[in-house]
Amino acid sequence: MERIEREPESVESRSRPQAAAILLPYVASLAFVAVSTVAGAIVDPRWGNGPVDLLYVPAVLASAILFGLWPALVASLASALAYNYFFTPPFHTFQMARPADVVTEVVLFLVAIVTSKLAAGIRQQAEIARLHSTRNATIAGFAGRMLGCSDKHEIAAIAARELGRIFGCNAIVLEGLPSPATLAADPASISLAPNDIATAASVLNSGESAGRGAKHPYPTDWQFHAVGAHGQTLAAVGLARDDEAIAVEEDRQDLLASLLDQFALALERSRLEREARDLATFSERDRVRSALLSSIGQDLGPPIASIGNSVRELRRSASDPKAIASAISSEVTRLDRYVANLLELEPEADQRPVEIAGISIDLVRRRVARDGREVHLTPKEYAVLAELAKHPGRVLTHAHLLRIAWGPAQESQTEYLRVAIRALRQKLERNPARPELILNEPAVGYRLAGY
Repeated sequence: MERIEREPESVESRSRPQAAAILLPYVASLAFVAVSTVAGAIVDPRWGNGPVDLLYVPAVLASAILFGLWPALVASLASALAYNYFFTPPFHTFQMARPADVVTEVVLFLVAIVTSKLAAGIRQQAEIARLHSTRNATIAGFAGRMLGCSDKHEIAAIAARELGRIFGCNAIVLEGLPSPATLAADPASISLAPNDIATAASVLNSGESAGRGAKHPYPTDWQFHAVGAHGQTLAAVGLARDDEAIAVEEDRQDLLASLLDQFALALERSRLEREARDLATFSERDRVRSALLSSIGQDLGPPIASIGNSVRELRRSASDPKAIASAISSEVTRLDRYVANLLELEPEADQRPVEIAGISIDLVRRRVARDGREVHLTPKEYAVLAELAKHPGRVLTHAHLLRIAWGPAQESQTEYLRVAIRALRQKLERNPARPELILNEPAVGYRLAGY
């Protein structure tokens, strides 16, 4: 990972802002006490020092609410001392001549302590509530961004990007054993060293965090965490910072665990949706196949009876054999197509395009492409190519191809087939003069190469 080198700051320059941040609450608390003292100096000549002690309570409460317990305690002590010094005789000393003044000082200090603790507790609870609200909003936003995705690569890309943004570090998502592969990364140019990949493999295998700052330390700058559901590890998330600091500190591990749970739920949802789609496809295929199989007797009976009648007629009569042969051929063609349809409905049927030497033949969408570019074929050309693709490596006779593409009446028109094959070679072969896709079997037919 690329890192930007910066000149080291001096210890003095770093300590100044830190000291200022520590002293500021105490200075502000003393300023509140000073304001209360000025207000007391205005009230005392008119109404006496009786109500003056109450003027210090707002200063203590303000310190507790804004800065916490310790600045409030300092404000309590300063209030007691200021009240004694300016408003109880002998004035401008810390001595108290009257017992009532002693009691007033003690009560003022105790009230200040109690109110400061109460206010500090309220402030702490409000801060906790704010942190929980921010944490819940972060988790909800993280889950919402993955809700509209169904592909695991899209989900992993969103998870990597959001984890990197939330924790201010680089993020990568991996899956697979024994050699983990990258699903997504942010930034996309991240590459892991062999020791990093070994750490990720250990996390995928054990389901426990490992790496820099994790429970199981490994010699790597990355901190890897398992993403799992129902006791199964689905992926591993790696986090690392460019400044080589620990990616996720201990106080943010709970937030990370919640985000990884949402990531795991999204991956599990994607898997279940994919299985549901596959199940629906198989169910529909089985339904159609069952309906087709249930009609075999009705659909195959008439052609078989017609063939039998034609054969018997041919044996016992002297009628025109060409007409009878044509009838037999027509019924045989119907049976051939019907059986081919049955075979295509087998559960093992592969619906993916046939890929041969850069040629893609998609029998489902009736598309043919060469090197990724779609090739336009005439209906007859496509019929011949599709029939060859349905029976890869098998020699199909001239009569069979002519019957499928042109019908039984044209089984003897071999020239039609030669013209179609010549056109297919011109459109698909890299060198039509030396065909490598559609091969000729002399005096027999053609077959599709590549198998």
